Amino acid sequence: MCLGIPMQIRSIDGDLAQCEIDGVTREASLMLLADPVSEGDFVLIHAGFAISKLDQQEAEETIALFRQILADGGGVE
Repeated sequence: MCLGIPMQIRSIDGDLAQCEIDGVTREASLMLLADPVSEGDFVLIHAGFAISKLDQQEAEETIALFRQILADGGGVE
């Protein structure tokens, strides 16, 4: 199973972005994106690549779902 994580772009240097969510930062390549992005935008990160740009509402809803899953024990039984 593949999992993409919504993260917010904090800074951009060429084709690389520093992205953050809940205090966790990761570097991600922007080379797969068709749409231009800017600092503050939300992107879906998978395997070190930003694979799509997300609107803020969609990103926040997905992040809230991830937080709920973690609060409920991570979905592991």
